[in-house]
Formats: sequence, structure tokens, C-alpha cells
Amino acid sequence: MDTTTIIAAVVALIIGLAVGFFIAKSIVEKGKASQLIADAKKEAASIVKDAEVEGEKIKSEKTYRAKEKFIELKAKHEKEIMQREKKIGDSEKRTRDKESKVSSELANSKKLNQSLESKQKDLDEKRSAILKKQEETEKMHQQQIKQLEVISGMSGEDAKKQLVESLKDTARTEAMSIVQSTIEEAKLTAQQEARKVIINTIQRIGTEEAVENCVSVFNLESDDVKGRIIGREGRNIRAIEAATGVEIIVDDTPDAIILSCFDAVRREVARLSLHKLVTDGRIHPARIEEVVRKTRKQIDQEIAEVGKRTVIDLGIHGLHPELIKMVGRMKYRSSYGQNLLQHSREVAKLCGTMASELGLNPKLAKRAGLLHDIGKVPETEDETPHAILGMKLAEKHGEKGEVCNAIGAHHDEIEMTSLLSPIVQVCDAISGARPGARRQVLDSYIQRLKDLEDIAFGFNGVEKAYAIQAGRELRVMVESEKISDEKAGQLSFEISQKIQTDMTYPGQVKVTVIRETRAVNIAK
Repeated sequence: MDTTTIIAAVVALIIGLAVGFFIAKSIVEKGKASQLIADAKKEAASIVKDAEVEGEKIKSEKTYRAKEKFIELKAKHEKEIMQREKKIGDSEKRTRDKESKVSSELANSKKLNQSLESKQKDLDEKRSAILKKQEETEKMHQQQIKQLEVISGMSGEDAKKQLVESLKDTARTEAMSIVQSTIEEAKLTAQQEARKVIINTIQRIGTEEAVENCVSVFNLESDDVKGRIIGREGRNIRAIEAATGVEIIVDDTPDAIILSCFDAVRREVARLSLHKLVTDGRIHPARIEEVVRKTRKQIDQEIAEVGKRTVIDLGIHGLHPELIKMVGRMKYRSSYGQNLLQHSREVAKLCGTMASELGLNPKLAKRAGLLHDIGKVPETEDETPHAILGMKLAEKHGEKGEVCNAIGAHHDEIEMTSLLSPIVQVCDAISGARPGARRQVLDSYIQRLKDLEDIAFGFNGVEKAYAIQAGRELRVMVESEKISDEKAGQLSFEISQKIQTDMTYPGQVKVTVIRETRAVNIAK
């Protein structure tokens, strides 16, 4: 119970008294006033007494609850004050620790600054002492130089130049000696192993030589057939040339006509078409177009078949059909007079053998060797170098990165990134450089020999120079009075480097410098 209840009780008491009073008054008015007043007073006294007891009870209860609430709030307040005092104490402790640490660091920094200033002072003193000694040394050096110049009768610059020239010749001779000894030492091991690998590879490969021209000869049974091939007013021969893209030359050659075209596939289509037309006997423009169309389809099938047989013979699997077709087209393509398919087969076998000798993957090497020249047989004209074009075609049809790099790098168009690349390059050079593999124009061959000799004559002391062995060796004869034995080795090295940087040639060129002293006397 609270204060409101007490007030309500008091009000009720007052109301009761008022009611009693009115009742008593009413009773008096009716004649029973005395008795009623007495009863009312007793009842009012009883009510007052009960109200006082109830009020004391409520008062004591409210006082007890108020004390409990006060004690609870006091404990909570004391707890919060203790927590705040603890936090403040921790903060003060951390602050004191930081102040102590900062004071310590300041003291250390002060000591370091004092030490640094002391060392800087010592360094400045030593530097001034060194500069003073350098000045004294320079003065003494100049005095000695003057005395030496007086004694030798030669200026310092002249003596320096003479010494530099002497040291330069000595250093060059010693350097060439070291280079030659290093080269010879490397040749004892590397060259022997390389020769063994290459010789074993070449000996295990046997290929046929095939030489293609840009013209084909079509033999006839008699010259009467020439007129039928030409047709009325030349309409037949014009239809054949238009359908095949081949130039047909009909001249006085007995029983033969000449088919001229740089594309061997077109020449073959024209040759087979003419054979069918002459055998059938029906030669007219409509028939010519029909026969050429069927023959071209037959050649396409034959190209695909040749490609399949080639990859099966070499044991190459999983090649894209378009690449197989390009391999077949190599049969009708030549390079420097060498049949491209035979050349690619030979390179593939060489690559496989050499990879086996070197412990590499022979199947992957064969694949790269067979595809290295596919950039030469696209059906559309492209100005891109054939190595780069072949690499792009291989990438397009899902070949591995090693194979693509070997195709693109076999003419040094791009950087080599795998061991297959130099193998393909070497095997391509072996196949193209072997005797009889390729035709070369006589003028360019003679010019290459002349260029080799001219490079040799460009060095001092060279008396004679001969390019021999089809340009694979250069023999140089020098004047013994001008070239010493040590300089002969240096001259050989310099000539080989000059050839390597200034010329393009298949294989390698051996440079031999010959120096001899002859003493001749005649006995009479």
C-alpha cells in the first residue's frame, strides 16, 4: 500500500463520520437520536482505530521497501564508481608507461646524436688529413713524372699511348688465345657429340630425290590431236585455260604440248583433264568444264588420301583434317626444286630420330617436322612469312605450344622457347643442304662464293682466298711477314664472325687460315 491508499482510508473515515453524524441527527429527529449517536460514536471509534492500525501497517511496509530500494541503488552506484576508478587507474598506468618509454627513447636518441656528432667530427678530421696527403702525393707524383720525362726524353702522354698500345696488343693476343683454347675445349666434347647425333640421324634416313618444274609436258599420239585441242578459232584451248588457270603452249614440238603454271595442283588438274578429253574424243567447252570440275574433285580426294597415308606412315595421330589436307597439298608444291612433301617427310624422320638421340619426345618432334612448312601451301594468297603463317594455322587447329613455336621459329622469325625448335631448324637445314636436294641459280651460287672470298680479302695481310667445297669452306693464305702464328688464329675467328653476320648461307662455313714460311735455295 502507498500514500494514496492512506489518504483514501482517511477520506473514508471522514465520510463515515459525516454519515454517522447525519444518521444521528436523523435519529434524534425521529426520537432515537441518543442511541444512534452512541452507536455511531462506537462505530466511528472502531473505524478510526482500524484506520490507524491499517495506516501504521502501510507506513512500516512502505518504509521497509524504500530502505531496500535505497540499499540496492547505493550498491549499484558504488559498483559503477569502482569500475570507473579501475578504468581511470589503468589509463593512468598506461600513460605513465608511455611517458617512461618516451623518456627512455629520448635519452637514447640524445646519446646517439652525441655519438654521431663525435663520429662526424672524427670523419671530417680524417677527410681533411686524407685530402692533405693526396695533395702531397699528387705533388710528389708530378715531380716524379717530370724527372722521368727528363730522364727518358719522352712526354707523359706519349709514354701513356705507347703503354696502352703495348697492353692492347698483349691483351688481344691473350684474349684470342683464351677464346681459341675455350673453343677447342668445347669442340672436344660438344662437337663430337653433335656430330655423332647428326651423323646417326642422317645415316638412318633414306629419301628419294624429287625435282619439280613449273611446266609439264603432255604427250600426244599424233600432232592431229593438237588441232582438236585448239578448237575452232581457239575456243577449246581458251576454255581449258579459263577452267584450269594453266597456260597451254602449242608449238612445233612433235607429239607434245606444254602446260605452264607455278601451281602444281592446277597443272595436274589440266594434265588429267586433257588426258580424259583426248581419250574420250569429245572436246568442246561444255565438256571441258564438266571434265575439269570432276578432275578437280578427284584431285582434292587424292590430296586428302595422300595426307592420310603420310601421317599414318609417320605414326602421327590426332591431326586436324584441315592440316591433313595441307600435308597432301605438299605433294604438288616444290621449294628450290625440292618436292615439299618429300622434304617434310624427311624433316619429320630426321626430327624423330634426333629427338630420340637427345631423349626427347620423338612423336612430338615428328609432328613439328612434318608441319614446319604448311605455311607454303595455303589455298589463298598471303603476304605473311610462311613460318609465321604455318604457326598461326597450327594454333588455329589446336596444336601444342611446342609444335607451334617450332614451326614459327625454324627461320628465326620468333624466339625459340622449346628444345623442339632448334631440332626442327637443324633438320630443315640438313634436308635442304644435302647434295642434290635443291637447285640453285648458277649466278647466285657464284655470287655467294665471290662474297666469301671478298670478305677474306677485306682483312690486312691476306694474300689469297679460295671458296671450296661448294662454299662450305674458305681457305685463306696470309703473308708470313705480316701475320704471326698467334694472329692467324685471331684472323680466322674474325673472318668467321664477319661471314656469320654479313651473309646468309645453308649449313656452316669452315674458315682455314694458312701461314707458311718458305726458304728456297738452288743447288747447282
